[in-house]
Amino acid sequence: MRWAPHPAGFQLTWQCTQPFVFHVRVMGDPRAVTATLVQAIHGIDQALVVYDVRTLTQQMNGTLHEERTFATLAALFGALALGLCCVGLYGVTSYSVTRRTNEVGIRMALGAARTRIMWLFLRQTLVLILVGVAIGTPIALACAQFVKSLLFGLAPADPVSFALALLVLVGVATAACLLPSHRATKVDPMVALRYE
Repeated sequence: MRWAPHPAGFQLTWQCTQPFVFHVRVMGDPRAVTATLVQAIHGIDQALVVYDVRTLTQQMNGTLHEERTFATLAALFGALALGLCCVGLYGVTSYSVTRRTNEVGIRMALGAARTRIMWLFLRQTLVLILVGVAIGTPIALACAQFVKSLLFGLAPADPVSFALALLVLVGVATAACLLPSHRATKVDPMVALRYE
């Protein structure tokens, strides 16, 4: 699976010290005809030992075990990093809302719209997101060269993958700051002015 296909030749060998390997092409489910194939081989010679009968799919899955393990671990660590990003941005935005409760109360007492208050905190978080994207994208592109050998059928700097990852990060980060920003719009001006 890791190499490009190359020409191969098959020849019939009657006397061989190596075990014979048979490749059988069947119609339908290959597991259903395994017992029939074993019986046919034993019909030729009862002394022949048949072992390690696998379908092509099972054989391919066996060769890609390392890549699948790496992909699963990368996905788990990526999900953990995404969760930490979400919790961190939520904490920063929530702390900012708490610190600026007095300011929010004054703005609302002077007639600021709730959407404007919400945008105030969303804008702050979006600046953090853009700085993170500006710093993280070149680092991710540089690190992609190190995992080049583990990517099967995918370029290290695949633009679709990078764009999708950026969209997910921006979406999760925006969702993480929506709750504290929304909470800021619910502040009662009188309570906020008495805050601290």
